[in-house]
Amino acid sequence: MNPIKKCIINKDTKNKPIWLMRQAGRYLPEFREIRKVNQNFIKLCLNTNLSSQITLQPIKRFGFDGAVIFSDILMVPYALGQKVEFKKNFGPQLGELNLDAIKNTNEVYFSNKLNPVYEAISLTASSELLKNRDVIGFVGAPWTILVYMINKTSPKKGLSDNFFKDKLLIKELLYVIEKFLKIHIKNQIEAGASIIQIFDSWAGLLENEIEQYIYTPTLNIVEYVKKLGVPVICFPRGIKDYKNFCETVKPDMVNIDYNVDPKKIINEIKIPIQGGLDPKILLTDKDNLRKEVERYLTIFKDHPYVFNLGHGILPETKIDLVEELISIVRNFR
Repeated sequence: MNPIKKCIINKDTKNKPIWLMRQAGRYLPEFREIRKVNQNFIKLCLNTNLSSQITLQPIKRFGFDGAVIFSDILMVPYALGQKVEFKKNFGPQLGELNLDAIKNTNEVYFSNKLNPVYEAISLTASSELLKNRDVIGFVGAPWTILVYMINKTSPKKGLSDNFFKDKLLIKELLYVIEKFLKIHIKNQIEAGASIIQIFDSWAGLLENEIEQYIYTPTLNIVEYVKKLGVPVICFPRGIKDYKNFCETVKPDMVNIDYNVDPKKIINEIKIPIQGGLDPKILLTDKDNLRKEVERYLTIFKDHPYVFNLGHGILPETKIDLVEELISIVRNFR
């Protein structure tokens, strides 16, 4: 295990740092070559050497300021014994939920099952390519993991009518999820992750009971990460009130989604901000890209800001547009 490499917090930089969510993966031709012969996504995430290699691909090509480990938030349900598959043109498909078995998951067994992920972080953190760069580890927020485990697939059409019918199941499952997310986070940090990002991909599904299912469980995770001595970024995608979220959950940085008005956000939020650009802008042209990127850079010129997207980079993204994006950010004054 590597010692924790501390990132520099609140350092004033000449340029805004940049990394992209899902930068290690599907839009890169070198990743697609690996994927052709490694079609089982879970097995690929558990291949230490390939996972590290994929993580470093965008660093080699673009020189991003941080490396996000190639993995998935659903590795936690997988390690808890729920079947997880990724089907082409469909997405994740989870198996039946056996709460009793999940509650009895042994902590050492869980960590051993995900040990290739931690070894990949350690291998990546030791790379010469990452001198003065952070390795970003991540987890899904308790609410989002809960949604996947109960819904068993991506809830793109919203939650089912009977999602909340078994309140006891939800309460007990949330407890287990929180416990094992903390174990997963600790293991990532001990392996060399110097930042943790919490992805609440389905925060926008909730209009009621936000405090119970989003604020409180996420706050527990945030406080735990802070006790371990590394910064924590939250991405509550689709949530209506970022101001209240930040004041309640208190992350070190918040990642905004592309439906958020950046001018409104900068007047409401004092902590460092990350992201915001609609990934679909990278499917347009260089002129439009420059206009949109410079809009964010101008708005956040005098605010601590890391350039990123408002969601993951899309598979159809062209390499020359990513190169242009980086050039715009690096040369902005």
